[in-house]
Amino acid sequence: MVQNETQAVVNVTVPLRPPATVASLARMGSGFPSCLSFMRSLVRRLHSEAWSVGASCIELDDRGYGYMVYTARGPERNYSLVGFSNALDDDQRTDRVIATAWDASFVLFDGEPSSKDVARLRNSVPKQEAGRFEATELVLARANRSMRLFEHVCESLANGRQPDTLLISEIGYLMRTTAVYGNGKFGVADRSRIETRAELAGPFQAEMLTLYMIRMFTTDLVEHIARRRSPETYVPLDRSLKRHLGIGNATGLGMAPFLVTHPRLLNNWLIAKETALARVRSITDVAPDKLERFHELLGRARRHVGEWRVDDKRQSERIDRLVGDLEIVANWIGEEECQAGLDNLWNLVYEKSVQSLTLEGQELLVSLLIETYSDRCQDLVSKMAADETHKLDASDTVEQMIRRLKIQYDWALGIDFDSKSQTHYFWYVSENKLEPRFGRRYEEAGAELEMPLAIARDINSLYQDLQSFLPNQQLAEFLLMYPQHRQIVRRVQSLDGYPYGEIRENLIGNDCLPLDMLRFKLAFFGAAKFDPKSDLWTRITLYQGAPLYDELGKADSDDWWLPVSPGSTGCASH
Repeated sequence: MVQNETQAVVNVTVPLRPPATVASLARMGSGFPSCLSFMRSLVRRLHSEAWSVGASCIELDDRGYGYMVYTARGPERNYSLVGFSNALDDDQRTDRVIATAWDASFVLFDGEPSSKDVARLRNSVPKQEAGRFEATELVLARANRSMRLFEHVCESLANGRQPDTLLISEIGYLMRTTAVYGNGKFGVADRSRIETRAELAGPFQAEMLTLYMIRMFTTDLVEHIARRRSPETYVPLDRSLKRHLGIGNATGLGMAPFLVTHPRLLNNWLIAKETALARVRSITDVAPDKLERFHELLGRARRHVGEWRVDDKRQSERIDRLVGDLEIVANWIGEEECQAGLDNLWNLVYEKSVQSLTLEGQELLVSLLIETYSDRCQDLVSKMAADETHKLDASDTVEQMIRRLKIQYDWALGIDFDSKSQTHYFWYVSENKLEPRFGRRYEEAGAELEMPLAIARDINSLYQDLQSFLPNQQLAEFLLMYPQHRQIVRRVQSLDGYPYGEIRENLIGNDCLPLDMLRFKLAFFGAAKFDPKSDLWTRITLYQGAPLYDELGKADSDDWWLPVSPGSTGCASH
């Protein structure tokens, strides 16, 4: 049976879901993490290559102010997180990008810093974008303490008791990052410095390594403060609670444009996910151990969703429906086991989901199926990076370009951009923090500074202007008269062979929800339990349930999909 299953996975018989289905904002905004997520791929590498990760220097006073250095030592190179803990008044603690002070600030250093390096970084890192950096600085980040949990954990440990498990489950982190910058931002090293290194070649691997070590920083910091506060009664944080604490993150609009400006990367992420799903759906005979694994993961997913609490009314209602969706899936599995004898079980269940479940239910099932066969999908991770460079070919004819638009962008050609509802928003960059913003075109000033993210509108305009030229005329002639179309022409050409490269929505229409773009990207990072605070930003937890640095060598170090609270049993009710 195992041999048949392997053959079924290799010979994919079920087609990939089409771009029109998977690249809609509504479905993208219903995503969940899987074994393809970037945090998971990083931790698997740390495990498989036997990396050593831990504190190499701790210089903190009794109140926990000072700095710590963590070093990740791999087969070929080392990387160090240098983190600074600073005094901060409660009224200064904010998720807003306009903040100028934080509880902690961090830099990922290429190699191991000398004392001279640390002194230099101590002067610049707490200033963040106002600091000065060298090529050895790869990632810049900052974080604030959770006002509800950090002190509670500290006080509990100092007094010889473990913190409240329910509070840890509800919040999930001791500190929350408000920005993680890489790829040359604010003077840190350009990606070209690291893109050929195997351990950092994949998407966002330097940032994921940074966040993994920041998580270590937060638990070590709270234990240090508690120990110094009362050395006679102090107890260390229980390992299961420490594992359940991730690193929080507040993510806003700054992340959204990335998906538009990196279309080949978007394509490769979606191709990997859709290929993984097609592999699983193509399995004809289900091995007993895989069926058992599916049941185990489904039970975990039900508990995880049962523990998912948010204040946002819309998301709370979606979670309630998701609870019902997972109950339906559990019932289906029992029915199909009896009626179909396990033949084509996964494809049958997936097809049922399309007819009966919410988008969130469908996408959680997709992640569940991929996770069940994580050992057969991990090879796809190596194909998720992309080269976005492409030169415009002006020798193409007008006819060739029109044909491309009709095939690749049929979804955009019918939109009426003379309607104010279809041009309701505009994207721009704020002057004070150089961060993307989302403005109302007919109510706010600044539309003349619009970012080039209105792909559907640009496609529409290009198509209309092409009609005034003869089919056999070259694009060179067309672009001499209409140079404003050079960028969109190059984009269209660059996506030949990349069918999943566009978000198939009007990103300036009045129904555009940037939150969907944020959730899509964060799910690929590995985030879950999304906690929207508006249509423009959300809080998440990263690395919750991940192995601690001294657990990386364990065989089950990759088994932390959709973690549940320590001691959680049964199916929690929402």
